[in-house]
Formats: sequence, structure tokens, C-alpha cells
Amino acid sequence: MKLNIKPLIAASAFALLSLGTSASAQDCPRGDLDERFCDADGDLIADIPSDPADQIDPDTLIFAYTPVEDPAVYKTAWSDFLDHLVAETGKDVVFFPVQSNAAQIEAMRSGRLHIAGFNTGSNPLAVNCAGFRPFTIMASLDGNFGYEMEIITYPGSGIESVEDIKGKQLAFTSPTSNSGFKAPSAILKGDFDLLPERDFEPVFSGKHDNSILGVANKDYMAASIANSVKSRMISRDVIKEEDVITIYKSQTFPTTGFGVVYNLKPELQDKIRNAFFSFEWDGTTLEAEFSKSNEGQFLEMTYQVFWEVIRKIDAANDVSYACE
Repeated sequence: MKLNIKPLIAASAFALLSLGTSASAQDCPRGDLDERFCDADGDLIADIPSDPADQIDPDTLIFAYTPVEDPAVYKTAWSDFLDHLVAETGKDVVFFPVQSNAAQIEAMRSGRLHIAGFNTGSNPLAVNCAGFRPFTIMASLDGNFGYEMEIITYPGSGIESVEDIKGKQLAFTSPTSNSGFKAPSAILKGDFDLLPERDFEPVFSGKHDNSILGVANKDYMAASIANSVKSRMISRDVIKEEDVITIYKSQTFPTTGFGVVYNLKPELQDKIRNAFFSFEWDGTTLEAEFSKSNEGQFLEMTYQVFWEVIRKIDAANDVSYACE
């Protein structure tokens, strides 16, 4: 499967200029990265441009969090962290409430997004097409991190096992989501010989909360979701734990990756990085929201190591990171 984001991206002349000089004119290794980027150090992410003229230092930094649920919830949740980011960088910071994974990738690729948390499945496309440089994920205080993909249904649906999905309906979230599409597609095909259209009716809800609410309200017979989102929704009393039943639980995957666009000035990238790792969670709006999924610190990571399993899932699904 080829994820083609060209129809989603209407880059203006200003946006193209903001991306700096094309790396295609340079003699540089890039692996799966778009031709605009270089990867001389082999870490699988875009290098910071060596020419200061190709680096940007905006007065206002734009931040966006992956649209797993209602953006209004997360604008409040991130408010204390963004205040800390202002203090650490000396810049104005604006929360950008994106409505879809594709829109978030488009915003960074076109130069309108500087700092972001991309969901698990979107990280490879953001890295390769938008110049995203992730460096941290959320973790529990004891250092554990990640979430599991679950396939859920509702009591009395007639679905008691994965095999029972055959001939019925399964809700995915979006094609760029790991737990909402990529991982279950690979698992259903490889472990259960179940294919969409042939064996079950696939539908797309758009977001994890839509899928979870859809199952709880019996609008969808089953859905593949990230259990971290389910945990937070139960903690907020959006649904009751008994509203849904889990019939499959995957291995643990890395959660949302946070980082910056490649062409910010190195000194600014360092300040942003330091802001994540110096943030004190206790008593903040971030702790209030993310403690619901047992997260309480930012853990340093590398895309090359932590996202290896996700790249393997993409390979199993024949996904390519084509930007055009």
C-alpha cells in the first residue's frame, strides 16, 4: 500500500521557500527521506541544514498534538507545558488544533508547524516527508512506556474472538494510525487470514475516540484502538469500562513521538529539547491529563531504535513513504 500525501498538500510559494534549499541539489545520502533532506549521519532523520541561510528562527513557535481526541481537551492539557516552553525559548508559542493526521503532516511539510507530537503510525511519514526530528516520548515515572493495540467490541455483539469478525464490520481510525489501522491490518492478515472487503466490512471513524464511542454506543460492532486513549476516556467518565470488551491485545508499541521540524536553528532546537526534559510535571495540566494513562515524564529516545517495529509493520503492509 502506498500512502500518497500529494493530494493533501497544497504548498504555496511561501511554504516552499520556508523549507530552504532542496537537498536534491546536494550529494548526500537520504535513505527513505524525501529528496529535500539529507541524512549524512545515518540516523534515519533529516539533518539540520548546514547553511545558516537555510535555517529558520521564527518569532512564534507553532505546536500541535496528534488528534487522537477532541483538540479542545488537549489545548487545556498542554497549557502549562507551553508556558514552560515560552520561558525556555523566549518565543511566543501557539497551540494548533489539527483535525487529522494528514493535516498535521501537511502543516509541518509546508512550514506552518514547528513542534509536534505525531502519533505512532504517523511518525515514519512525518520523518520522511515533513522533516520531523523526534527525540522523546512520554513514559511512566518508573520508565515504562508505550501502549497496546486492542480490538474491542460491545457486550452482546456476538463477537467473542477475532475470528468472529469474519462477515461483520470492523472500524479503523485512519490509514496513518498504527493501532487504528496499520498494526491490526498486518495482524489480521498474518495471524488470522482476515482481509478487509473479502472477510469483513472496513469502515473509518477518523479518530480513536470516535471508534471507542462508536463501539460503546453500538454504532460499530468492533474497532481497533489504542488502549491508552481508552484508559483516558474511562478516567474522564466518557465511557464506562464495562461498555466495551477487549478480544485482542497486541505487543507494546511506542507511543506519540515528540520533536521539531528539521530546519529550526540548532540553538533553538536545543532549547526546545531542554524544555521537554526540564519540565516538572507535578501539579500541572499535563500531569492531570496524562496520568490517566500512567504517564509522568518525557523519556529520551531515537526514531531509529524505537520505531523499528513500526517500520517493520509498514513493510508488512507494503507501505512506502512516498511524498508525491
